[in-house]
Amino acid sequence: MAGKHSAFLLAAPSSGSGKTTITLALLRTFARRGLAVQPFKCGPDYLDTRLHTMAASFGGRERAGINLDTFMASKEHVQGLFSRYASDADVAVVEGVMGLFDGAEKSEGSSAEIAMLLGIPVIMVINAHSMAYSAAPMLYGFRTFDSALNLAGVIFNQVNTASHYSYLEAAARDAGVEPLGYVPRSEAMAISERHLGLDTSAGYDRESVIKAMAEHIGKTVNVDRLLEIAQVERPSASVRSPSIAGGNKLIAVARDEAFNFVYRENIALLRQYGRLVFFSPLHDERLPEAEMVYLAGGYPELYAEQLSANSAMREQIAAFSRSGGRLYAECGGMMYLGKTITLKDGSVYPMCGALDLETTMQESRLTLGYRSVVLDGSTAELRGHEFHYSRISHQGALQNIATVNNARGEHVATPLFRKENTTASYIHLYWGEMPQAPALLFSLESE
Repeated sequence: MAGKHSAFLLAAPSSGSGKTTITLALLRTFARRGLAVQPFKCGPDYLDTRLHTMAASFGGRERAGINLDTFMASKEHVQGLFSRYASDADVAVVEGVMGLFDGAEKSEGSSAEIAMLLGIPVIMVINAHSMAYSAAPMLYGFRTFDSALNLAGVIFNQVNTASHYSYLEAAARDAGVEPLGYVPRSEAMAISERHLGLDTSAGYDRESVIKAMAEHIGKTVNVDRLLEIAQVERPSASVRSPSIAGGNKLIAVARDEAFNFVYRENIALLRQYGRLVFFSPLHDERLPEAEMVYLAGGYPELYAEQLSANSAMREQIAAFSRSGGRLYAECGGMMYLGKTITLKDGSVYPMCGALDLETTMQESRLTLGYRSVVLDGSTAELRGHEFHYSRISHQGALQNIATVNNARGEHVATPLFRKENTTASYIHLYWGEMPQAPALLFSLESE
């Protein structure tokens, strides 16, 4: 599909500026206009891509959020993903991560690097609650720091009056960046982004929240001008990789409120290994017939009582693992495979007991960062991200089968456990461009 379309990366000087709420509002605004809008997220965040999917899917059209990460994948793979998913879109919106130039090492893997890699302009979001003309040197610095970056416009957040915006507008123009409007403080935009992702209960109305966000920014942001200055050449669709030879496995994948942290490209690659059947450890009474089982990450701690009460499912998953079934679990999935989960209030809930480990939310702290993983006996390097608040409180005689490093090449103690054909870890691995990854993780190489 030749010609031009609109594409831009929404960035900020730092986290907490309002990128996610404004991204969601713009996605829904474009979708309500009847435009095919494709969302992307810089970095490894799997929560934001879920929210992007909700905001961009409107009127019977679904557009899934896609991660773009130059640590977990090659630059060529990231370019290919963007081309594949954006080629048929009227608008491509990429939400940045952290500050514009914040990467795994200096600016490597940053939002700025990805914008330049894709050849798309950057729109800054600045929290101007306590700022006026000082926005000029800030914007000038971001615009001129790297001459290859196209900083095309700015949206000011947390601005209550048109008078306040007039100072900011002048500052932006003096810095050589086009002002595109402002977003006043309001209840619609003040809703916690993380709460929007964390509250997975059926009673939480995300749809109304996203609709309110879109209506709010439409009053003071020049969306038409944004689409104009973001015009770029439409990318050509990239060709998918060939199917895996002998891909005839029956694969059960956990997917419900408790288990839903998964990269779309992981699932796409897993489909090349066979037919996928989705099931719910929360609600289903039986584990589907399968040769492989994938327990993705999620929030088992939020549903510990329900997961524990479903003893039939717990017993079947444990039996599958103990009988040599090929099972891979990451983060929340690994917690579910353990003996118990202890919540912050001290309550203890039995889990599957397939692995001799126990996890707890007590005395825990955030563990996060990029990870590179090399399995024992393999030269292939898997890459991913670790993000969790829980910790292992008891670990039995479990075998660690990998060497794990962070983005700076420093050793990290996070293990990758294997017991017979069950593999589990706290690390969320990205397999998108490594066809052999599922074979390694599900122990298929031993067949």
